[in-house]
Amino acid sequence: MLVAEIEAAGGSAEDLVCDISDSDAVTKLVEDAHDRHGRLDILVNNAGVTRDGLVMRMDDEDFDHVIHVNLRSAFISCRAAARPMMRGRFGRIINIGSVSGLMGNAGQVNYAASKAALVGMTKSLAKELGGKGVTANVVAPGFIQTDMTAALGDALKDEIAPRIPVRRLGEPEEIAAAVSWLSSDEAGYVTGQVLVVDGGLAM
Repeated sequence: MLVAEIEAAGGSAEDLVCDISDSDAVTKLVEDAHDRHGRLDILVNNAGVTRDGLVMRMDDEDFDHVIHVNLRSAFISCRAAARPMMRGRFGRIINIGSVSGLMGNAGQVNYAASKAALVGMTKSLAKELGGKGVTANVVAPGFIQTDMTAALGDALKDEIAPRIPVRRLGEPEEIAAAVSWLSSDEAGYVTGQVLVVDGGLAM
């Protein structure tokens, strides 16, 4: 659907599919994207899962799965993208974090850990790659109107909204705008940063 929308707007796009829990598949996806177009300029790691539960009831598999998908897959794709970006002396890496990784959240030890680690990883990438024209940043959304938050139910969302200074959940387009800016030439002097887009929740 997204490809059709981009093409209808006059752009060109294609979709490549892989299982992000498979490190070989993630590496191949990044390499294929580079090989098809001769360069790789922007990488956005935005896949994520939750398996919420209180720490005393969280088993090893639930913890490991969330870390594997949310953190390890981002590491694999960043590693694969680093070489062609450095060769081209240009790159924008944007990892999608979460305010949970900055402030914690009861019932999300695994998710918060994965997103907090993503911040440290991104800052390290910024230091390693900055001299080659490659920036690395994190966008940390708060509560956004997505399928993931839809599962919370209206009653819980109504309870959350008053805790947010702007008194509403965010829209996906507001996250996309932050990613678009960090991907641009105008953000070339911004690296190793966490751009929080949360309506003021994590202040």
